[in-house]
Amino acid sequence: MTSIGVVVGLEAEARLARAWGIPVVVGGGTSTGAATAAAILVHSVQALVSFGLAGGLDPALQPGTILVPSCVSSSDGTRWSTNADLNKLLGGCTGHTLLGDGPILATIQAKRDARSRGFHAVDLESAAVAAAAQRHGLPFAVLRAVCDPADRPLPRAALVALDAQGRIGSLRVLTAALSNPAELPALIALALDANRARRALRQRVGGTLRR
Repeated sequence: MTSIGVVVGLEAEARLARAWGIPVVVGGGTSTGAATAAAILVHSVQALVSFGLAGGLDPALQPGTILVPSCVSSSDGTRWSTNADLNKLLGGCTGHTLLGDGPILATIQAKRDARSRGFHAVDLESAAVAAAAQRHGLPFAVLRAVCDPADRPLPRAALVALDAQGRIGSLRVLTAALSNPAELPALIALALDANRARRALRQRVGGTLRR
């Protein structure tokens, strides 16, 4: 099998991807971190995969939906096509277009605006991975699972959760939640959706990247 390196945002995602037995680097959930993670990998692998959770923009995409997009776009309109052979190894292209960088789309209106531009889902890392792959002449692909659906805003507590190493800071989440108890139902719903997405990724990892 071609040597593949995986860029993830969260340590929880890294634990899933490591089941493949290939190099995995955590970027911390930002475009800058993803670019740094990709830079670590590009000289020792022959392909890159962006892996983890995504936000839904298309109302048809429910939590746990697996995405193997055909195209990744940056917010400035730059587009990269994913590699057909890698897409097959990841279970087959789903034909979606992914917005692969920030800013975070926390409101329903922001998600609707992005959907009106033709995007089905969003993450903060895949554009940086695609750009790194292009610079170094490497094929790339994306495997993501939808976490938050298009019709639900992100609670503020979720936006302060991550540290630079891609770990969720429980104290930060708790402090933010207690400062605004009205967000607790949305935070619980997000946690349940994240569990669905991680289960879907775990199942897909178990049956992919094999000859």
